[in-house]
Amino acid sequence: MRTRPTILYFGPVGRPVPDLVRRWAEGKGFPVTVMAEAADVEAVILRGHSCLLFVDAALAESPVAQALVRRLKGDAFTAIIPVLIFASCHDPALMGRWFGAGADEILSTVFPPAEQRARLDALLVRTERDVSVHPSTRMPGTTEIERAIRVRLDAAEEFAVCYADLDHFKEFNDRYGYYDGDRVIYILSRILHDVVKGMVGAAGFVGHIGGDDFIFIVPASTIDPVCTEILHVFDTLVPLQYNEQDSRAGYFFGKDRRGQLHRVPLMTLSIGIVTSRNRVFAHPAEVSELATEMKSYAKTLPGSV
Repeated sequence: MRTRPTILYFGPVGRPVPDLVRRWAEGKGFPVTVMAEAADVEAVILRGHSCLLFVDAALAESPVAQALVRRLKGDAFTAIIPVLIFASCHDPALMGRWFGAGADEILSTVFPPAEQRARLDALLVRTERDVSVHPSTRMPGTTEIERAIRVRLDAAEEFAVCYADLDHFKEFNDRYGYYDGDRVIYILSRILHDVVKGMVGAAGFVGHIGGDDFIFIVPASTIDPVCTEILHVFDTLVPLQYNEQDSRAGYFFGKDRRGQLHRVPLMTLSIGIVTSRNRVFAHPAEVSELATEMKSYAKTLPGSV
């Protein structure tokens, strides 16, 4: 996570936060805020604060607490907030109700302290993983892309950051609909992943910025074979995403922003490439800016390039 999340500890007034939670939070550098009202907890979370919600064992049977968690987990905006419930006993029926409400973890007193701390650590790892991937492709998002670039900058490796972007995707989406558009994005994600991982293994990285924009990182020495294979597979598969008439013609007629009809060619793929061969980068943002510039230039050229 980019910022240290706050632990919202939801419990009755005057009820102390368990020592295990305080020690764990201090070790992670997480502030702890104690709250006694469900409305206050919900208000903080709805404002988009980075946080984890811990529910005190005294509220384990509370319908108000369960309703709060159910509301949070029923909203896509707040569902990513991890919710942990403390329980004073190991009651399968109680656990079933909480998991049914959407709780991510339940800690009961039957677990020894070491296991409780391990479960807290695992909850945090799952949370960081879930918020750092793109939901449609399940690929690492911008946070992980920045981290992957920074790791290579720190290691002084000779690497290439490649910015891949679809050409004429908007027109395809307008003609065929968002469902087919999402399928094309997913297909592209699999092409990039399978080619990069298949050709360079652990030395490669593929991330999804959003929409039809992707970043992949490979050793600089592998630029040509990797990109050539990606473009070959893409150009082989893309005609199959159109109906027979459009695929055979190699284009369709679409309207521009002025409402004028014009020929829209089949989608192509542009890749802008930045390497560390001849320059030194101080920050991932510098790499990103130059990769965007190179991608924009690649899109001015015809075909997949």
